[in-house]
Amino acid sequence: MQNKTGVGRPARRPVRTVFVLLFGVVLGIFIDRTFLAGIIPAALVPASAVGDFKLMAQSWNLIDAYYVDRQSIKPDRMTYAAIAGMVDSLGDTGHSTFLTPREVRMANASIDGHFAGIGAEVQMKDNHVVIVSPIDGTPAQRAHLRPGDVILAVNGKSVAGEGLTEVVEKIRGKAGTKVTLTLRDARDGKQRTVALVRANIPVRSVSWHMLPGTKVADIRIASFSEGTAHELIQALDAAQQAGARGVVLDLRNDPGGLLDQAIDVASVFIPKGNVLLERNARGQIKPIPVRTDVPKYTLPIAVLINGGTASAAEIVSGALHDDLGAPLIGERTFGTGTVLQEFMLPDGAALLLGVREWLTPHGHTIWHKGIKPTDKVALGNKATMLRPDMLGTLSAAKLRASSDVQLLAALKAVEGLIAQKAH
Repeated sequence: MQNKTGVGRPARRPVRTVFVLLFGVVLGIFIDRTFLAGIIPAALVPASAVGDFKLMAQSWNLIDAYYVDRQSIKPDRMTYAAIAGMVDSLGDTGHSTFLTPREVRMANASIDGHFAGIGAEVQMKDNHVVIVSPIDGTPAQRAHLRPGDVILAVNGKSVAGEGLTEVVEKIRGKAGTKVTLTLRDARDGKQRTVALVRANIPVRSVSWHMLPGTKVADIRIASFSEGTAHELIQALDAAQQAGARGVVLDLRNDPGGLLDQAIDVASVFIPKGNVLLERNARGQIKPIPVRTDVPKYTLPIAVLINGGTASAAEIVSGALHDDLGAPLIGERTFGTGTVLQEFMLPDGAALLLGVREWLTPHGHTIWHKGIKPTDKVALGNKATMLRPDMLGTLSAAKLRASSDVQLLAALKAVEGLIAQKAH
C-alpha cells in the first residue's frame, strides 16, 4: 500500500489490494468542517466546482443545524462518506479506492504478505460484497469459496445494505475463532452456508511442482506481493534442475498486487519489448519496457486464467500473449484496467486513485473487458482446480483423468510447443 523506492528500482505501486477493503476515492485535499463551512481559500476549490462545493457545504450545515439525532452527527464519518461517494460515482468499482486510517493499516498488512482472516479478496459489486478470489492454502480456499460468490449473511445475520468495511470487519477476527458465511453462488444462484476457522495467513505467492509423468512444471503465482519475482526465479531454477522443458503458469484466482512485481515477472520470460502501455488522463501513452537486468528463461509456456485473474495477473497474461504468443487457457479475466497511485491524506487515510489506464503491449484495452483466452475452457461446477501442492499425490494416470480440464488443456498446449521447439 505504500510507495517504496529501492536503489535502481521503480516506485512500488499497488495495482490491487489483497483481501480487503475496497471503497471509493479522491478529493486530493482533506475536507474538514472548517473547510465546508466556507472558511477556505478560494484557490483550493476548482473553478468548475465552486457551485458544487457550495451545495456540499450547505448540506453539511443543514445536517449540523437541524438533524434531530445529535449523537449520529460524526464529522469524520460524514467526510469519509462524501469522499467514498465521489469515488463511487467514477464507476471504477473495486479498484479506485478510499481507505480510512484503519483500513490503510489493514491493507498494508495484506500487501506485505501476511494478515489474519479467512484469506479471500472481496469487493463491492451491485451493492453486494462479492468474493473476487480465494487465496491458496487459506480457510477460504479450503472451504471452496469461489469468484463471484455473494456474501449474504455473516454468522446468520444479513449484511444487506451494509458497506464493504462493515462486512469485512464482521468476517475478520482472531485466529482460531469461527465465522459462518451465507453465500449465493454466482453460477446457479443457489445459497449455501459455509463455516470457516479464521487463521493467521502468511502468503507465499509462488509454488511449483512437476506435472506427473511429464517434462512440464506447473508454476502457480497466487498473488503479486513483495518478492514474487524472486520466488519465481527460484522456482524456475529448481524446475529446470528437475528436468522441466516447459511451464504451465497458473494465474487462476490471482487477484494481482504490486505493479513492479508484475513487470519483473513478465520480464523473466520476455527478452525485449514492453510489458504494458500506460495511458494517462490526457490520452498520452507511455510504454513500460521489459527489464533487462533480470534472469531470462526461454521455456515454452502456456498461461492459465479465469474470472479471478485480475490486475497484475492480467498485465502478465497480456504481456506473455502479445510478446511471446503464449496461449491463454481458461476463461475471460476479471477486467481491472487502471494503475493505482496512492495519495495519503493528513489523518492517515488514503486515496488509491486510478491515474493511468493500462493496455497490453499491442494496445488492447483490459478495463471492464478482461482478457479473452485464446483457448476457452470452462471448469465444471464440481471440478477441482489442481494446485502444485496437490500434485505430489497424483500418478500420471490420475493427472490425465482429473477434472481440471483447464490444466490438462494447458499441459497439452505446452507439450505441443516443446515438440515444435524440438523440430
